[in-house]
Amino acid sequence: MAKPVSIEVWNPNGKYRVVSTKPMPGTRWINLLVLQDCRVEICTEKKTILSVEDIIALIGNKCDGVIGQLTEDWGETLFSALSKAGGKAFSNMAVGYNNVDVNAATKYGVAVGNTPGVLTETTAELAASLSLAASRRIVEADGFMRAGLYDGWLPHLFVGNLLKGQTVGVIGAGRIGSAYARMMIEGFKMNLIYYDLYQATRLEKFVTAYGQFLKASGEQPVTWKRASSMDEVLQVADVISLHPILDKTTYHLINKERLSKMKKEAILINCSRGPVVDEEALVEHLKQNPMFRVGLDVFEDEPYMKPGLADMQNAIVVPHIASASKWTREGMATLAALNVLGKIKGYPTWSNPNAVDPFLDEKSPPPSACPSIVNAKALGLPVSKL
Repeated sequence: MAKPVSIEVWNPNGKYRVVSTKPMPGTRWINLLVLQDCRVEICTEKKTILSVEDIIALIGNKCDGVIGQLTEDWGETLFSALSKAGGKAFSNMAVGYNNVDVNAATKYGVAVGNTPGVLTETTAELAASLSLAASRRIVEADGFMRAGLYDGWLPHLFVGNLLKGQTVGVIGAGRIGSAYARMMIEGFKMNLIYYDLYQATRLEKFVTAYGQFLKASGEQPVTWKRASSMDEVLQVADVISLHPILDKTTYHLINKERLSKMKKEAILINCSRGPVVDEEALVEHLKQNPMFRVGLDVFEDEPYMKPGLADMQNAIVVPHIASASKWTREGMATLAALNVLGKIKGYPTWSNPNAVDPFLDEKSPPPSACPSIVNAKALGLPVSKL
């Protein structure tokens, strides 16, 4: 028998039982569920990652839906337990769902939600922050000051890279990759080279228009190029930011061979998925190339780093905080809750899961729809005409 887990309960007499495996930012998500007659149970266990057994205990004998986290292993066992408890909805509080066996969920008739559309600018901002921090060696310099080592200005002290006029490379020019590119181009007047299976027409038009504006102002115009291969980006760019999806084609996309193609003083940024980078190969490359720098928000075997990475002065490592702005995290919680609520209430799915502003407007009630259900087509769920 599963060991009981500690919970916090809102609206104990609610008709529908919704479980959240973690406390989440804000209260709007709770209020929206309570207003629709849901009993909300929030797990308060002092564990960063819940086990499958913990979650089974949370689900219990009757559960209409679960809001979970990307650190949890949602596969056959959990979806079977949720289905037996009468549950029809699960939502990740994340845009990604690599932790979810969607086929198993579909097998048991469980809708799987995620939260795209709310992370774009926040994630792009962190990638831009890491790019700037790495180029100017800010973390190294901060540690130097705190250690009391500074005894006066020196010509060679923490010399880094100037971004203006350099080339930024983007691998994966979707919503986040394009937002990052615009920040680097408009903020630092960098030229762009990108690689994507699909042409980023809006991004290209933006760079062209911005280049014309700079030229009219008497400044050097920025340029763009769509690379014919990813290797071309790696060879040409001074700063490279990774924004691909994670699948079998992008696992260890950045490996020993591809690292060797990059400039010796290049900067590599990863705020996408940890396994996109071969971390062991990266550690060796950082050791052999002290002016090569990296900024990482995600890791191959989270929450762990490969041996040696934490010792590298030319690496900036932060704990998966790309979406960690107050507005974004509260928005993610709201969208995840509304995915579960919408399925419980029999609502259709939203027609554009990236257009989430109507769900996040606190002055208006949210639309009667599920913001984003990834297996909606497989389950035959209708699409909202709102």
